[in-house]
Amino acid sequence: MKKYSILLIMLFALGWGCNDEAFLDKEPTNILLDNQIWGDKSLVLSVVADLYDRIPEYQTITNWYDFASFDEAFASNGGDYWRHKNQDYGYGEWSYWDYGLIREVNLFIEKCGTADKLDPADKAQFLAEGRFIRASIYFELVKRMGGVPLITESMTYDFSGDPSYLRKPRSKEVEVYDFIIKELDEIKSALPKNSAIKSRATQGLILAMKSRVCLYAASIAKYGATTPTVALPGGEVGIPASLAPAYYQKALAAAEELINSGDYSLYKKKENLSENFSNLFIDKGNNPEAIFVKDFKLKSGKVQGWTLVNQPWSQAEDLEGGRTNPSLNLVQSFEKLDNTFETFSTTQANGDYIYFSNPKDMFAGRDARLEGTVMVPGSFYKGKQLDIWAGFLLADGNVIKGDNFGARGTLPGKSAPEYIVGWDGPIDNLEFSAQSGFYVRKYMDLAVGSGQRGVNSEVWWIRYRLGEVYLNAAEAAFELGNKAKAATYMNKVRERAGLVIPLTENEITFDRIVHERKVELAFEGHQLWDMKRWRLAHVVWNGQATELTTKPGKADEVSTRVFGLWPYKYYNPGNPNDGKYVFKKVIPAQVTNAHRFRLGNYYSNINNTILNNNPLIVRNPNQE
Repeated sequence: MKKYSILLIMLFALGWGCNDEAFLDKEPTNILLDNQIWGDKSLVLSVVADLYDRIPEYQTITNWYDFASFDEAFASNGGDYWRHKNQDYGYGEWSYWDYGLIREVNLFIEKCGTADKLDPADKAQFLAEGRFIRASIYFELVKRMGGVPLITESMTYDFSGDPSYLRKPRSKEVEVYDFIIKELDEIKSALPKNSAIKSRATQGLILAMKSRVCLYAASIAKYGATTPTVALPGGEVGIPASLAPAYYQKALAAAEELINSGDYSLYKKKENLSENFSNLFIDKGNNPEAIFVKDFKLKSGKVQGWTLVNQPWSQAEDLEGGRTNPSLNLVQSFEKLDNTFETFSTTQANGDYIYFSNPKDMFAGRDARLEGTVMVPGSFYKGKQLDIWAGFLLADGNVIKGDNFGARGTLPGKSAPEYIVGWDGPIDNLEFSAQSGFYVRKYMDLAVGSGQRGVNSEVWWIRYRLGEVYLNAAEAAFELGNKAKAATYMNKVRERAGLVIPLTENEITFDRIVHERKVELAFEGHQLWDMKRWRLAHVVWNGQATELTTKPGKADEVSTRVFGLWPYKYYNPGNPNDGKYVFKKVIPAQVTNAHRFRLGNYYSNINNTILNNNPLIVRNPNQE
C-alpha cells in the first residue's frame, strides 16, 4: 500500500498548483488499485496468467542449449561448444532460489482470500490456482536445492534495523515434498474436471503432478541409500528409505486415478506412427494427451524460437537453424521392433562397409518414436527431404569433403565440379550443420514462417501429458513388486510406438524402466531429474572418456561424450555399390572432454549472498 500513498502524495503536489479540488478526487489511470483488481474476474485472471507464465523450469523449448548439457544432444552453435569441453558440472549449474516470486504468489493468495466481490466459485478456483503455482515453485526448488525454507505467507521488513525475524531455516527435504503433496490434495476439488483446459490447473493436472512428485520423493528415498554422503544431518538433504513404499503407493494411486478417469487418452490420430508421435507435440486442436501446457500465440505476440534455431539448414526460412543435434547415444537407444537392443552396424564381419541405397534404411525396423523425435539422414521435414551426407568415400578409403553447406568439388575421373557434401552437412566445426548426423524433430513446427525471425512458432510446451503418467504408474508398480501391472502400463505406451510384442512381467526390470523414460520423454526436460533421483548421474556421467556404449539398454552404462553417425556416398564407378551410402561413427571435433557429475551436483549450490544474509541456512553437501 505504500506505493499507492506515495502516488497520492505526488498527485496532491501536482494538483496544488492548479487549485482544483475535484482533481484530487480522480482515480489514477496509470495503475490499478487492489479494490479494482479484486473486484474484476478478468483482471484477476490476467494476474494469475502472469504467474502461470513464470513457473520455473530448467529445460524447455525456450532454452534449447540446456538440452545439449548432458548426452542427449550436441550443441551445433559456436557460442555453446564449451558445453562439450568443460569436464565438471558447476555446483551452481541449476541453482534456483526465487523467494521474490514466492512472495508475489503468497500475496496473490492472501489478497484473493480477502476478496469479497468475486463470485465464490471463481474465488475458490483462483485460490486453488495460486496454491498450485506455489506448489510448482516449491517442487522446482526441492528438485534443485533439496529442503528449502517453507514460506507460506508474505513477509514485510519493518525497517527496525534487525531483519532476524525474517530469517527462516531450511525445512527437511521430506517436509517440502509432503507440503507439496498436501497442497495438491487440498486444492483438487476446487479445480475444474475438464480435460479441454490445457493451460490452467485442473483436477487431471493435480493427479499428474502428484504422481510425479510422489515418484521423485520415493526414488530419492530408495536410491539415496546408494549415496549415503549425499545427505545432511538435519534432513535438509535426504529422505529416509523407510518412506519409499508409501510414496510409491501414492504415486501409483494418483496415476491410476487419472488413467481410469478416461478424461485423457494417448494421442493416436495418424496412421504413420512416427508422424503420430511427432504430431503429438504440435497438435493444439483437441489433443487428448496433453494435460498442462505453456501456450504460445502468434496474435498475442507471445511466440517461441525452437523451430527457428533448430530447423534443418537445407530448408531454413532464415539464416538460423540446426543448433540441437541429437546424439548417437540417444538415437541408438531406440530399440528394434522385436524388443531387442542393438547398436548400429557400419561394417560387416569381414570389415567391409555395409551399403545402403537410402540412408534412412540404416534406421529401419526401430521404435517409431525414433523418427518422431529425431530427423535422421533421409527424413522429410515440411515436405522436403533432408540432405545429410558428409562427403564421398573413395574406394581407397580416402574421403572427399567440403567445408561449407553444399560445397562443390571435382571427383577423380571427372572434369566438372559437383556437390561433395550435403546442404545439411555434417561438417565438423560448422555451426548449424548436423554435426552429429541428426537434427531434432520433437516440437518442430510444420507451419510456414515458423522458422523466420519476426514470426517464429506458436507450438506449445507440454509440461504434463498422459504418456508420462503411464510411465509413472509403471515405475511405481514395479518398485512395489507388481511387475504384471507395470508391464500393462508400459505396454500401453510401447504399443503406440509400434512395439506390438508385449513385454512380459518377467521382462520388466529397472533397466527397462530407465530406458522407456529415456526414449519416450527425450527433449521434454526429464533427463537430469530422473538421473538425479535414481542416483545414476554420477555413475553414467563419471568423467571417463569411454567409447560409445555397446549396451544401450543398460541403465548404468557410462555415456560421457556425444557421438555422431555420419553417412557418406560411396564413389567407385563401375562397382555395384557406387552411389550407395555407408556410415561412420564419429566424435564431433568440439567434443574434447567427458562430462563429470560429482556427488556435490545432486543438490545445487546455495550462494554466499544467501548464506551471509541468513546464517540459519546450511550449505549443501560435498561442495567444499
